[in-house]
Amino acid sequence: MPFSYQDITISWLGHDSFRIARGGVVVYIDPYQLQVGEPKADVVLVTHEHFDHCDPPSIQRVLKPSTVVVAPGVARQCVSKAVRNIVEISPGETREVGPLRVVAYPAYNLNKFRDPARGVVFHPKADGRVAYLIEWGGVRIFHAGDSDFVPEFREVRADVVLVPVSGVYVMTPQEAAEFVNAVVPKVAIPMHYGSIVASRREAEEFRRLVRPEVQVVILEREI
Repeated sequence: MPFSYQDITISWLGHDSFRIARGGVVVYIDPYQLQVGEPKADVVLVTHEHFDHCDPPSIQRVLKPSTVVVAPGVARQCVSKAVRNIVEISPGETREVGPLRVVAYPAYNLNKFRDPARGVVFHPKADGRVAYLIEWGGVRIFHAGDSDFVPEFREVRADVVLVPVSGVYVMTPQEAAEFVNAVVPKVAIPMHYGSIVASRREAEEFRRLVRPEVQVVILEREI
């Protein structure tokens, strides 16, 4: 079942993929392995180029002629396999897209290493991958993308936070809880588990560690 916050409906589509709807306007974030292309998207937000976040067939499935696709430069080559008209965004930039104000935050790793001996991290900051703060009619929703709890996230002010918890290339449950406990949204929804890495166990561990004034909602995946 989706989760409703005020008059916004949030549906988890697996992994880091969400559909957010309000008043007939539909936003998809990182659509991945979608089997159903309805409802069509007014806006698609892509955080970065990796296959489990930029999935051209899924993007194509939800497109209509007026759909606006927003993505960082690092994802342009991938997104262009689905659509030519791309609104490019970089960390620190803001775009007005229909009723949305979209702010890009840097999303990167601090302690997830490809080569520990050489200090080479996954998702380096220099690549320009992003997280998104969506401001929509007085409601703020933050999608953390593939990231650790980086210093820039301490500035986040959001009503709803969508946060990765698998610990594989992203925050562990403990790191995700540290982030949420620092910024204190009204609602936190765990993601980045159940499809490729991790399971509901990590989501439950995250919920156990989050301070009680934050409502943690573990969503069931929708098809």
